[in-house]
Amino acid sequence: MSVVSLLGVNVLNNPARFTDKYTFEITFECLEQLEKDLEWKLTYVGSAQSDNYDQELDTLLVGPIPVGVNKFVFEADPPDLKRIPLDELLGVTVVLLTCAYDGREFVRVGYYVNNEYDSEELVNAPPAQPVIEKIRRNVLAEKPRVTRFAIKWDSEASAPAEFPPEQPEADLVADEEEYGAEELAEEEAELGEGVVDPAAQAPADKDAMEVEGVAEPEAEVAAEEDEMSDDGSVDIEGESEDDLDEEEGDEEVAEGDDMDVDMDKPDAAAGPSKQVVMAQ
Repeated sequence: MSVVSLLGVNVLNNPARFTDKYTFEITFECLEQLEKDLEWKLTYVGSAQSDNYDQELDTLLVGPIPVGVNKFVFEADPPDLKRIPLDELLGVTVVLLTCAYDGREFVRVGYYVNNEYDSEELVNAPPAQPVIEKIRRNVLAEKPRVTRFAIKWDSEASAPAEFPPEQPEADLVADEEEYGAEELAEEEAELGEGVVDPAAQAPADKDAMEVEGVAEPEAEVAAEEDEMSDDGSVDIEGESEDDLDEEEGDEEVAEGDDMDVDMDKPDAAAGPSKQVVMAQ
């Protein structure tokens, strides 16, 4: 269970000009006293083709954290235009709001951001050189993508298990009070449409199995017994040495088929941090 739960995020200046600051009102709940501060960070994705254009807009240290519900305002500078490819300045991109404790990220909120001109004339006929003061951004705040991670807090007891049990359904269930729970429920409902019950596809009875050519276990055992001689040996005279060598070769190839490759995306470089002191 997470010691800190994100309850809500409001984008205060939305829509806004491209050059305006990002302003978020963040509400979270802390269940126990923490020894360190929380580190909040806002990252702008400058290109969908490469993370080399990602920009860390600002970081903020919040603490000490009192137990209970807390609220604060996080302001971040707009992205540096020189670090954004001109052909990706307009259109849809993403901003990532993250929070970490003692260097361990435990929540990430992603928002789509639409950058477009504020006049229909420029939208229909965009100039070759972008007119920055005419570009307006719109953060799609009603559709956040929230991802949570289990981390170790102050005590060893809070550390996640090294080999946790397999619970594929656990990540699909969100607390109704947590931020983004409604959006996750909507995605779950969309994924559920058109799913076929495997039981409905199984043969209904023994007759159906026989029609589809599925042999019963008793019939397979009887067939094996017929192939064996009285002394318990099996007649393999019908198989040639070439057939046996081919079967052994297939088994050796099958043993080396599986190979897993794991690649991790590096995090963005950390920048200077500001700090907010929470009232006790």
